[in-house]
Amino acid sequence: MGAQKSIHAGKAKIDVNVDLSHKLCSSLMLPSLRGSQSPLSFIIGSLCIKHPNLFGGSEKLDVSWDKGLYDSNALIAYRRPRPEWLSQQSFVIQHSVSPEIGVHGTPTDNFSQSGSGGVNLSQFSVGLDLTEPANSNWSSTTSIRFKHVRPLNDEGRSISRDLDGLPVTCSGNPHDSMVVLKQESQYAKANEDSFFRIRFQIEQGIPLLSKWIIFNKLKFVASKGVKLGPAFLLTSLTGGSIVGDMAPYQAFAIGGLSSVRGYGEGAIGAGRSCLVANNELTFPLNKRMDGAIFLDGGTDLGSGRHVPGNPSLRQGKPGSGIGLGYGLRFKSQFGHFQIDYAINAFHQKTVYFGISNLTS
Repeated sequence: MGAQKSIHAGKAKIDVNVDLSHKLCSSLMLPSLRGSQSPLSFIIGSLCIKHPNLFGGSEKLDVSWDKGLYDSNALIAYRRPRPEWLSQQSFVIQHSVSPEIGVHGTPTDNFSQSGSGGVNLSQFSVGLDLTEPANSNWSSTTSIRFKHVRPLNDEGRSISRDLDGLPVTCSGNPHDSMVVLKQESQYAKANEDSFFRIRFQIEQGIPLLSKWIIFNKLKFVASKGVKLGPAFLLTSLTGGSIVGDMAPYQAFAIGGLSSVRGYGEGAIGAGRSCLVANNELTFPLNKRMDGAIFLDGGTDLGSGRHVPGNPSLRQGKPGSGIGLGYGLRFKSQFGHFQIDYAINAFHQKTVYFGISNLTS
């Protein structure tokens, strides 16, 4: 269920959007992450407030809050108007809490699901985002943010070690602090029969203080889509690597709905490097439903042992895996729905149910 309300304040308008829904499909995707759960824990909510003219000079203020099954995210963004040929600036404050099951979660049910590893991340960041003017097929965004990361246990208390007694931060303290310079560039080209897109993301930890994390993290995603008669073939390759200081939570988690289907979140591995390939062929069944077959594969390139504490080895993750299956894609006025049936390399049958682009 959802609701939308517009409030007029002088010449400005504040839009308030509230969306509350019950995620009935959650039990198909993730096992219980908490020892005890109340009915409210299955409620998803979101609140968004936008002010397009905060001080009378077209300054924009966006405030959003999202609550998932086991995570939450709050964001405040302030933007001042600038000419279109200049980079657009946004001052951002963000706080999020989420379970770190991708790295610290324990694979269950023949690696088809991931159980809670008892580690959650509370992340606070503040900084400036710069969006460069679009140039032909290229777009670019630069940000610099101070980040404060604090691991929590399932009861919400700060921790510096996991259930095996090994550090969950880079510093060994209950928190890590860092200043991160991030550059993200994207090239996209499309026509009626195909498209190509590649995105590069570089993060650099800046050592303003001696105890802060120094690292360089690179990630890329290349996607190619081709129309084959009435069908459409989509293939993508994702890779990344990190050098320098590293906390376990910065590792690349491999496995899950957005990685290698047929495996639980991070059930294949968590490494300093990764390489994931996805291939999916969709074909129309009727006006509102498409069929799909897919083949996914991923590996940590043998880098799992270089993650502090080597969580992948302790949890018995294989380091590489292949998932294949088929599914349905539904289109409706309420959004896009998908159901996937996948088998991983351990021949464990898994049913996933996902919701994307949900609109009220």
